[in-house]
Amino acid sequence: MIKHIVFFKLKEPTTDNIERTVQVLRDMQGKIPQLRSLEVGSDIIRSERSYDLALITEVDSLEDLQAYNVHPVHQEVIRYISEVKESSISVDFEI
Repeated sequence: MIKHIVFFKLKEPTTDNIERTVQVLRDMQGKIPQLRSLEVGSDIIRSERSYDLALITEVDSLEDLQAYNVHPVHQEVIRYISEVKESSISVDFEI
């Protein structure tokens, strides 16, 4: 199993922008067959080193991760995120 974790820092981290982005990410649930689990959360500490949002997903294999990456629903999310994010970082690891 592969765990895929992404942190997002938004250009304008207002409450509305954070809530909208959380919803956009959560809306992938049930629409991409390869996703075994999906969690999204917003940072509650809001320190200078914090990122605004975290996305944690699990897939069965590297092949499923690739299928998730190119899935049309995920591609729509990527387009939205590219407009609102300042930066993002990710880690993918086997569990």
